[in-house]
Amino acid sequence: MIDRRSFLLGSAATLALAPACRARTQAAPAPRPTATPGLSAPIEIVDDVYGVPHIRASSIPDAFFGQGYVVARDRLFQIDLAHRRELGRLAEAFGAGFAPHDATARLFHYRGDLDAELARIPAEILACARAYVAGINARIAEVTADPALLPPEYAILGVTPVRWDVRDFVRARGASAGNTDDELRRAQLAALGLLELDAIMAPLRPAGVLRVPEGLDVAAVSDDDLSALNLGGLPFRPDTPTRGERLDAANAGSNAWTIAPSRSVTGRAILANDPHLGLGGFGPRHVAHLSAPGLDVIGGGAPGLPGIMQGHTDRFAFGRTNFHIDQEDLFVLELHPSDPERYRHAGGWKAFDTRAVVIPVKGAAPHRATLRHSVHGPVVSHDPAKRRATALASIAMQPGASGAFAMIAINLARDWQGLKEAFRLHPSPTNFHYADVAGNHGWQVIGFVPQRRRGDGLLPVPGDGRYDWTGYRDYRALPSVYNPPAGWFASANQDNLPAGWPRDRIPAHSFRDPYRYERIAAVLAAQPRHTLADSVALQHDTLSAPAKQLLALLPAGSSPALALLRGWDARVEGDSAAAALFEILWRELGQRLLAAIVPARARHLVTEIAPSVLLDLLARPDRRLGATPVAARDALLAAALASAWSRAGMMMGPDPATWRWDRLHQVTIRHPLSRIPAIAAAFPPIEGGGSGGDGYTVMARWLGDGPDWRTRGGASYLQVIDVGEWDRSLMLNLPGQAGAPTSPHYRDQYAPWIAGRMLPMLFGRAAIDAQVATRRTLLPAAAR
Repeated sequence: MIDRRSFLLGSAATLALAPACRARTQAAPAPRPTATPGLSAPIEIVDDVYGVPHIRASSIPDAFFGQGYVVARDRLFQIDLAHRRELGRLAEAFGAGFAPHDATARLFHYRGDLDAELARIPAEILACARAYVAGINARIAEVTADPALLPPEYAILGVTPVRWDVRDFVRARGASAGNTDDELRRAQLAALGLLELDAIMAPLRPAGVLRVPEGLDVAAVSDDDLSALNLGGLPFRPDTPTRGERLDAANAGSNAWTIAPSRSVTGRAILANDPHLGLGGFGPRHVAHLSAPGLDVIGGGAPGLPGIMQGHTDRFAFGRTNFHIDQEDLFVLELHPSDPERYRHAGGWKAFDTRAVVIPVKGAAPHRATLRHSVHGPVVSHDPAKRRATALASIAMQPGASGAFAMIAINLARDWQGLKEAFRLHPSPTNFHYADVAGNHGWQVIGFVPQRRRGDGLLPVPGDGRYDWTGYRDYRALPSVYNPPAGWFASANQDNLPAGWPRDRIPAHSFRDPYRYERIAAVLAAQPRHTLADSVALQHDTLSAPAKQLLALLPAGSSPALALLRGWDARVEGDSAAAALFEILWRELGQRLLAAIVPARARHLVTEIAPSVLLDLLARPDRRLGATPVAARDALLAAALASAWSRAGMMMGPDPATWRWDRLHQVTIRHPLSRIPAIAAAFPPIEGGGSGGDGYTVMARWLGDGPDWRTRGGASYLQVIDVGEWDRSLMLNLPGQAGAPTSPHYRDQYAPWIAGRMLPMLFGRAAIDAQVATRRTLLPAAAR
């Protein structure tokens, strides 16, 4: 078992003695073109031993140029594929199977004035965004001029990269259903007279009452109401997640906490953050360090978006977790009886905003599609035979809600007050965590909250005008705290609305079970003096509150399964046999309880049982389990235990001494296009390591809903920041910085991630230059 406190911690001087870092000679600068289009002055890029590029520029826009350049250098195919998808330009490269996906992507392009959208952005921020795009295009120009520099996917697939335009940041808004599948499920349950069953799967947090909106015909609601968004995965994806798998992934989230200097051993603030995202494909973060006069920021960015999402400047550290704001609503439209291009609204008939698009298709005739928008948003289903259409209202489609510029604004801020101006550009729901060199720390919820004329967004609503949105509020309508009295603050996707928060201002009812937060809070409250090592250990904490509760409910008697579980400390460690048995038992109990309490006609809708519901039903069995609920509960537990023991033996062998959770809970990373044999051959899977944790431990490593037990998500990027002594900060970025298997940084952070060993987050110039530079690049300025 790993000693969770024996991580790589220490001063920059100590870190410099690591064997891989002893040499101090710098790599020779890579030869560059005589001029770099879009760059106003030369910049230097120094890649440290962990593959992190440190960009040294003489102006702030040039620093963002450097970020665009290095993310294209390290992850070109990743950002290019995502860019093509957002622009609706997959079919022109990959064929007819992608044309419906392209049509949906274009349906979610902004319909307003793109130049007006850009005019909303402060000039200094827009300059940085333009420079970032220029940096990407500069790298594309290089690899186009010398195809030997192209990542291997391009030769295999016979495609070339698409050039970028800053207008694309405000054009593409992302084709997402948000939580409207929850709305559909509730309406379909209501049609069965079983709306109360929704609480089995998704209890409302904060508590609320589900009501069918006046005028909604629930019997007419079906999955077809999201037909444009129900296309499944892209044709070349290795797999397509099931509805249950998406829901299980939603049980995960992210963790973040700040520690005041008064609670820190060093007398400095600490900020920790580990965003939980899907694992198994492209790495969702790319670490970079941008420096120029007036700017010094390092951390993890989202490839293809300018700026750093989690990290620190020279003045403050920052992190983020998902907050919950219901930002999407599904509107049901009644079509005119003789003209299906009109719909009932505000006492009359209104014409759709209709646009015909022609989508180029590789090797085939162009694909033609008609895209419609109502006053609510994109029309995602249009069925003249039923005189019915549905439209999706989304914050993302509103004016000023692109969100692509928010990270730049946050990176340019100098303090808490400056950040408040940046938050105005941030539409997505976020718990923003902050700690500065003056010893302050704070939390602010940011995001845009739709204002509804009527309703609560929990079920679809008629689109006749009664339930229309009337606008949205920004972060100033959301909670905040600055220097909390406890000396620490944490968020883990739990309901963290302050006590007494007005019910008419509740932004969502979809907050997660509080297990991770409660564990974090218990640990932090019990530590009078917190250390960096404490934060690293807490990020890797595997104590399971659901497991502890289940152990207390085990029946009397004796059996090998009971004996193994009773001797367990409820820590879901990778080397634990009991943890493996618990996870198998947990799945068994969920399946058996669903079969017992959900009528057959609703089982296609209620496919998960919330852990709090499962545990409460076992602790307090009721009439849902039959006329003798206690006896039924006991029989169900006994059967589940026997089945789990048998299944464990089949999967791991007959000797429980050889069982380990990490034998099942493997971490495998494959190229997202690995279904293509040539891609699979060029990009062998990164595998061989297993993991502890699950979706309810602080070290969240959640499962999918398939037959295997692979890790499908968790904290791929982690940071623990010593605020003010920046070179003592730590980070990890799975599986590595680069996207090409030929790079030494393609998978070099996989083994540390499996072992729970953090790496230095080098920031000071002296600390960086003391290391081996794996690459030093000089980009000359453009000719004038």
